[in-house]
Amino acid sequence: MKDRIVDYCLKKKGAIQTYPFGPDPLVIKVAGKMFALVFDHGDHVIVNLKCDPIIAENLREQHEAVQPGYHMNKTHWNSVHLDGSLSETDIFDMIDHSYDLVVQKLPKSVRERVN
Repeated sequence: MKDRIVDYCLKKKGAIQTYPFGPDPLVIKVAGKMFALVFDHGDHVIVNLKCDPIIAENLREQHEAVQPGYHMNKTHWNSVHLDGSLSETDIFDMIDHSYDLVVQKLPKSVRERVN
């Protein structure tokens, strides 16, 4: 599952993988801004994703696997535990949302280069 998540993230326009904190975690950025952080956590993988605060709260209420961002701003980031309880479609939707939020905040000239 980890490989499928990373591959999906890297198919986003302008996405690159980096390792700014050492060999783990994998940080995926667009235009130098992080939109996903992927790391192993015991028997499963966690993906930290940026999220609109209202949507973040709703996701946390609906899914036990979605928690406030681990070592992140808990208002704007969720930790998504890839423990098998969420569908791949749900996870991909969360990745799309995170990427879109980050791209929307980029300066217009950078946004145009990415899109």
